[in-house]
Amino acid sequence: MNSKNVKTTVSNNETLPTNEVLPTESNNGVAPMTSNNGVATTTPNNDVATLISNNEPITATPGNQTVPRLIIAGTGSGAGKTTVTLGLMKALAQRGLSVQGFKCGPDYIDPTYHTAVTGRASRNLDAWMTSPAYVKQTFQRASAGHDISIIEGVMGLYDGKDPLSNTGSTAEIAMITQTPVILVVDVRSMARSAAAIVLGFQQLEPELNIAGVIVNRCGSAGHFTIVKKAIEQMCNIPVVGWLKRDEDMSIPERHLGLVPAIERGELEPLFQRAADVLLEGTDMNLLLELAGSAPPLPLQSATPVGSTNITLSDMAHVDYTARNNVITQTVTAANDAQSCDMDSTTREAETVGTSGLFDTSSEANDARTTDTFNKFSEVETTLISDKTNTKDMVNATDISSIPHTASVNDAERDSHPTTPHIHITPDTYQPVIAVARDAAFNFYYPDNLELLEAAGARLQYFSPLAGEGIPAEADSIYLGGGFPEEFAAVIAGNERFLEGLREAARSRMPLFAECGGYMVLAETLTDREGQTYTMAGIIPAQVQMQKKRAALGYREASAVQDSFLLKQGEVLRGHEFHYSTMTYREEVPIPYAYETKGLRGVKQEGYALGSIVAGYTHVHLGSDPQAAQRWVEHCRLYREHQA
Repeated sequence: MNSKNVKTTVSNNETLPTNEVLPTESNNGVAPMTSNNGVATTTPNNDVATLISNNEPITATPGNQTVPRLIIAGTGSGAGKTTVTLGLMKALAQRGLSVQGFKCGPDYIDPTYHTAVTGRASRNLDAWMTSPAYVKQTFQRASAGHDISIIEGVMGLYDGKDPLSNTGSTAEIAMITQTPVILVVDVRSMARSAAAIVLGFQQLEPELNIAGVIVNRCGSAGHFTIVKKAIEQMCNIPVVGWLKRDEDMSIPERHLGLVPAIERGELEPLFQRAADVLLEGTDMNLLLELAGSAPPLPLQSATPVGSTNITLSDMAHVDYTARNNVITQTVTAANDAQSCDMDSTTREAETVGTSGLFDTSSEANDARTTDTFNKFSEVETTLISDKTNTKDMVNATDISSIPHTASVNDAERDSHPTTPHIHITPDTYQPVIAVARDAAFNFYYPDNLELLEAAGARLQYFSPLAGEGIPAEADSIYLGGGFPEEFAAVIAGNERFLEGLREAARSRMPLFAECGGYMVLAETLTDREGQTYTMAGIIPAQVQMQKKRAALGYREASAVQDSFLLKQGEVLRGHEFHYSTMTYREEVPIPYAYETKGLRGVKQEGYALGSIVAGYTHVHLGSDPQAAQRWVEHCRLYREHQA
């Protein structure tokens, strides 16, 4: 199989690394046993493989969580790990097993495939954007109650931020989660040399449990036999399967039409083909044994979120079944995000030029006291306390440029459906955050949505492409990334939606927009064909699509000024990847939202003025959950001053 055919829709940041060296944990939780042919095998914990083979329930031991699991890693990009991952997920699901998918790094296209195959939302595991403890908690929460978890790696097994350590790599995630690794090796035009490759991967990190190998792009069964003998002789691990060269096995370049294609079932034959090819040459029972050999995970203690009593453990009570049903029905899972206008054919790494992870320990979070938040709240309260002035509070660089077509007048504002009279108290009212979610706006980290819910918000989804406007009960708006340029005509024609955004800005409703959402807040959007469309006009700038990529990589986003999301100087981590540029009007000073750090240095980007925070950076609230808490508190403040 040609590398381009295996997967032309690739992750947005196939290296996006982390910055913290972790204490290594041996994944060899079970002593290897040598079979008659000298190949090491492993004994599954508590006969887990037998249980899942027979579709029997698995019970976790007290204080530990038994999670049969595998990481599908590659020797490099294009080795075939996505094909193997999707084929394995499909094959396991056909056995009647409940499969939970994961993806290393901030990739949202691969998780969309996972979600379509397994019927449940795939999760991202990223030890750079979040802490290792957060990664472990995310894995444990999402894996609970499922028969087996499959984690797809990113780039090569050891590729990450630091060439001198495992930081930011699939190997790091494997050690954090103590997961056995299945290494996918492209063996085109080689025989015994394949053993040298696998042996090198084994020796580079002795603490890593490379439990087995799948060889890809074999020319014939005889070729497979040669490679298998060489690897097993020298590396003492089993070659559990092989995939032959198959030029028809390709994931089409569908980054723009991915969601509609899945909705229509167009990719189902591809998933089935991947399963058939995998099953043809793979020992599935041995794979299940290797998955069952993973040691029990000690249950991770909860990490405080902000200065409230909410903890990440509270998020374990989220109804994942209900959420997954919604995601499956809409096929716009929070995971199907890669940043706006993603051209996923490019695999390129970028690292940040800073050191040190954010401390998300309880001590660091406790240090952000309620008094600190109250001080910022007092400033915000002063700004919005006079209801008669809230409409005009934002200066001429912001709201005065907003078109007033179909706008309510001053006398009507108090009765406008977006600001109903509700008597509330901050302690009891559950604010509503309206989340745009459809084929144009579908790039959300599920963790962001869940952290907002854990902080007390109620999320209400709506579809601008379906002609819907901002929900009447909204106290805030969240516009995620996606491909608005592909649906610009439809968006421009939905005046109800655009005027709702303008009215939200005038009323100082907290409005957060990332990448594609940021583009829609501009005055105009010009697509690749040169067609220009009118957008919301909240931000005094024009968006231009281009063929050349504008930005790629991890970002540390430091707040330039106080906002409902961050205090000045506070930092969130995330990533940036887009093919558009935002050009501001020359006469307008730009109130930047962030100072971002990446491989190419420091720059200011985004827009933060009044109640608006927007930018190209896709932030992960798990890097500082206090931001989610502050956002929700400002939603309550907004409602109080609208009542």
